[in-house]
Amino acid sequence: MTQPATFASTGDLDPKPVTFAELGPKGSGCYGFTAEGDPNSGVIIGDDSVMVVDAQATPGLARKVIECIRTVTDKPVSHIVLTHYHAVRVLGAGAYGASQIIMSDRARDDVAERGRQDWDSEFGRFPRLFEGHEEIAGLTWPNATFSRSMRVYLGGREVQLHHLGRGHTAGDIVVYVPDSKVLFSGDLVEYRSACYCGDAHLADWPATLDNLVQFDIQALVPGRGDALTDAAMIAEGVALTRDFLSTLYDSVKSSVAEKRGLKEAFDACNQAMRPKFGDFAIFEHCQPFNVARAYDEAQGLEHPRIWTAQRDLEMWEQLSD
Repeated sequence: MTQPATFASTGDLDPKPVTFAELGPKGSGCYGFTAEGDPNSGVIIGDDSVMVVDAQATPGLARKVIECIRTVTDKPVSHIVLTHYHAVRVLGAGAYGASQIIMSDRARDDVAERGRQDWDSEFGRFPRLFEGHEEIAGLTWPNATFSRSMRVYLGGREVQLHHLGRGHTAGDIVVYVPDSKVLFSGDLVEYRSACYCGDAHLADWPATLDNLVQFDIQALVPGRGDALTDAAMIAEGVALTRDFLSTLYDSVKSSVAEKRGLKEAFDACNQAMRPKFGDFAIFEHCQPFNVARAYDEAQGLEHPRIWTAQRDLEMWEQLSD
């Protein structure tokens, strides 16, 4: 299998058109900021202020979200909710001027354990998303955390935050707005975009999806890809995510059982996945990291190894031979 000529997404230099659309019933005040496979953000307008779900990678990208917010409301952004710790989701948080930045307890632990390494790693993988990185003041730390569930009130409007189990990372949360039945899934669900599994808990992820679909959902903003605006699209997005994960992990587990090396497992997994998922956004970017993590987990390594810029390049070279 021939790898792309450039490492990860270093050759992806074209900006993606942005869609900003209201979700759920008319007047819901819930919006999805989506950009053709780049990281999505969510916006929830309350009585007096606004909550943003996932802050983007830089202050510059965050300002694009703010520009969209200002087309529908002049209320201040009071809350940033970060669905997990990855740099492309969190490092733009300072641009909003929010008084509350919220993560799960476990996501904060991830910032402490691996936040700096993740920032360096993602900067090297996807430089387009970090244009203007000089503005980033440092790691994004929450000033409020929770273990399982938390309610936030934007005036009288209730927003629920839930840690449903491990999946894309150990600390993923979802954000649910009961009055509009809109859910923001972070990277637990993707729509026609590859799941990034480099820090995943692949055996746990399907059960976390089981918990997610227990909510009464009319619209769902995935981590990447188009917003899912009806029951059929939501079912499709969750099913595609499940299929991606099971095809990946089942293939790699078989390779480990047959005592294949990582490169052999990578080639076998590509043969299994490419016919179904090869045209998904960032498939080539994710696949080496995904197989490397699946290979570790299938051998019993429960806690994902930390990715560093050096480890990224060493792994890419190994799987490109």
